[in-house]
Amino acid sequence: MYKIEQYNISHYSLWNEFITNSKNGTFLFHRDFMEYHSDRFEDFSLMIFEKEKLVAIFPANREGDVVHSHKGLTYGGLVYGNKMKLTGVINIYRELLQFLNDNDIKTLHIKPVPIIYHKVPAQEQEYVIFLLNAKLTRRDGLSVIDRSNLLPITRSRKGAIRRGTKNELIIIEEPNFGLFWNEILIPNIKNKHNTKPVHTAAEINYLHQKFPDKIRHFNVYQENKIVAGTTIFLTDIVAHPQYISGQEDKNALGSLDYLYSFLIDTFSNYSYFDFGPSTEQQGRKLNEGLMFWKESFGARIIIQDFYEVDTANFHLLDDVLI
Repeated sequence: MYKIEQYNISHYSLWNEFITNSKNGTFLFHRDFMEYHSDRFEDFSLMIFEKEKLVAIFPANREGDVVHSHKGLTYGGLVYGNKMKLTGVINIYRELLQFLNDNDIKTLHIKPVPIIYHKVPAQEQEYVIFLLNAKLTRRDGLSVIDRSNLLPITRSRKGAIRRGTKNELIIIEEPNFGLFWNEILIPNIKNKHNTKPVHTAAEINYLHQKFPDKIRHFNVYQENKIVAGTTIFLTDIVAHPQYISGQEDKNALGSLDYLYSFLIDTFSNYSYFDFGPSTEQQGRKLNEGLMFWKESFGARIIIQDFYEVDTANFHLLDDVLI
């Protein structure tokens, strides 16, 4: 019923056009975004055709006998069009898992796109994942502001925002990623986590050039000196700060509060404002202080789940439909 092919460069335009018209895809699945780090991953993205028509894609990479929803992306899983229905997703997953099993892939890791990023309801695959007896390996809580149900900002947060105004902070939108990366982001991440940003300044600059309307950057200055900044990703209905960091100890200037208040107001036409997770260690530990700070802006939790499926379980979908 379905034909499955591994992505190659000849599919570039078809793949990208499909993502644009999908109901649960975002610009992170565009090949120009996915391939900025192609040297780090063995791409194993799959395309599912029905009678020569592309009906679904699965952005992925391979590590031996394991295939992952692409590890270079925040989310993934099966992406499909507006006309796709539940029975179709059941049948596609059945064929997809058998295809992987036949190609010596034992395990599939899936991290479905969180519901707030869906342009129309698209949780068919979560039901199918349940049918496959998938193992839940991780659960993150995304702190989200829902524009249709706004909650008040706390008094303490309003005070910190006023502190930013009092300190005469200036926010400028500019693609000066290098300044923010070198002066703020890299030192902070090294001091707090002894690691580096996922993207280098050169990589994020490249991605900004490819997606100037989707990736925007703001720096915060006091007396012409950078004190904070953010790089924000904009999908169809979600504004998500991918990176945000401030220079001063314990946010003494109020720069992060001031910046977030600005971002929330500036991107008020988006349905959701996604602060991202506050969890660590596969979701088992919660940064209580960070969680409290996000909640003080009126954010509440949306779940993002991560699953592991044995490809041999494809037979579990044989007798679902009655």
